[in-house]
Amino acid sequence: MTTLHSVPSLGTHPTAGANPGRAETRDLLGRATYDLLVIGGGILGITTAWHAAQSGLRVAMVDAGDFAGATSSASSKLLHGGLRYLQTGAVKLVAENHVERRAVSRDVAPHLAKPLTFYLPVYKGGPHGAAKLGAGVFAYSALSAFRDGVGHVISPARAARDVPELRTEDLRAVAVYEDGQMNDSRMALMTVRAAVEAGATVLNHAEVTGLRFTAGRVTGAELRDRTDGAEFGVNARLVLNATGPWVDRLRLMEDPAAAPSIRLSKGAHLVLKPTAPWRAALATPIDKYRITFALPWEDMLLLGTTDEVYEGDPADVRVTEADISQILDEASLSVRDRQLSRDLVTYSFAGLRVLPGGPGDTATAKRETVVTEGAGGMLSVAGGKWTTFRHIGRTVMNKLAALPGHPLADDMEPMNRLPRHAPLPGFASPDAVAHRLLVDGTAPGPRMAADTARHLAGHYGSLAFDIARLANEDPRLAERVHPDAPEIWAQVVYARDHEWAEEVDDVLRRRTTLTVRGLDTPQVRTEVARLLADRG
Repeated sequence: MTTLHSVPSLGTHPTAGANPGRAETRDLLGRATYDLLVIGGGILGITTAWHAAQSGLRVAMVDAGDFAGATSSASSKLLHGGLRYLQTGAVKLVAENHVERRAVSRDVAPHLAKPLTFYLPVYKGGPHGAAKLGAGVFAYSALSAFRDGVGHVISPARAARDVPELRTEDLRAVAVYEDGQMNDSRMALMTVRAAVEAGATVLNHAEVTGLRFTAGRVTGAELRDRTDGAEFGVNARLVLNATGPWVDRLRLMEDPAAAPSIRLSKGAHLVLKPTAPWRAALATPIDKYRITFALPWEDMLLLGTTDEVYEGDPADVRVTEADISQILDEASLSVRDRQLSRDLVTYSFAGLRVLPGGPGDTATAKRETVVTEGAGGMLSVAGGKWTTFRHIGRTVMNKLAALPGHPLADDMEPMNRLPRHAPLPGFASPDAVAHRLLVDGTAPGPRMAADTARHLAGHYGSLAFDIARLANEDPRLAERVHPDAPEIWAQVVYARDHEWAEEVDDVLRRRTTLTVRGLDTPQVRTEVARLLADRG
């Protein structure tokens, strides 16, 4: 593995256009009065900050951890219409999800999203028959206006060519449909960047310790910087609580008598090394409502997910032995045993779905976004799906505009005047970016490896050229972080200077794929920590 111990000054000077330092950001947050303070840097908070900044409001966003550090980086990595929602008759929801999926994949972030073919295997004795699933995937594609082809049924032999570990015993048929996939952490970070480019001020690793009140209304927050303990505050005309699983905790700061508004469902996933290349994904019905996924993702295989009520501290959510057994057992319905060896597992993660409060099975609960106003005027937003993150931002902004007598409504640029498909930073064809990276190389250093070029293009879009320039200026930054991963050291410097990376896990888990590949070795962690400490 490449080591950088011999070059202690490497990457010590931030590149042009780097993010401001934390002290500078804290000073800015403390001096200004913002129109909107968003507490929570998951995708709900991020998309709201982006849309609010686009609408002309002065926006601040803070998070106690890293951006997308909890639920928003623990998803199934899908941009999808939600095939299983047809079971509950949510036809309009599926159609709306398809519209958003296509918009994100084609008009907003084609560099971060890609199409993915799904195979729905029909086994003897399974919960659904071939005719039913065939009709279902046809209807699903119809709700997408057939823009991704027509859902249909194929033979087991044909499916086995694309999914080499498909279990074919008792396999009757395979239904086919199209959806999309992304890296949720990268999508979130690019949306943060879009919010900042629109004028928002953001700070991660900044914990809310209390709320500020004026005449009984919430008008800001007290914060503590977790990196150095510095305390500061932010004043705002309106505060939005977008803290996900912690939403009720913040509501209690506003009103100690506030009743619970949400319930939590835990979803666990496993990441495995594939035994052979997969060209399609499996979506295998478990029962009438639940599906288990086996997805090719980041050159790995992603399995999941679970769906169970969670009542503990959100900070303590973990993948348990029972979760691992459940995921592997359910995957074994359609995946051969040799692919499900525990020796192949490189990483596991669990997240918490935020569902509306109430009774009933979490598997059938609606994944809807709920916006409420508290006794002190703080708005709280919870729930929703990754696929519809732009729609959620518009929904929250429309709620702000509808607040009776609220001054923000007069200061906002109406949502219908803003671009419907504002692209995220780096917007470009990933194939074109990868081709140019390979053609240009990193002269005078060695030519960029093909897998690194594809990786950069699919995670940064046109911003990959900024990383290539770093590698060009210092060929040592063109070296791989680990020989078994496509990432190069220039990405670590870029994450530090342009993507708000403060801690080692910020880099290895959310700005690169080294952790999910099981390659965050002690040596890698030491080198990354040293580079993060070498801020200019």
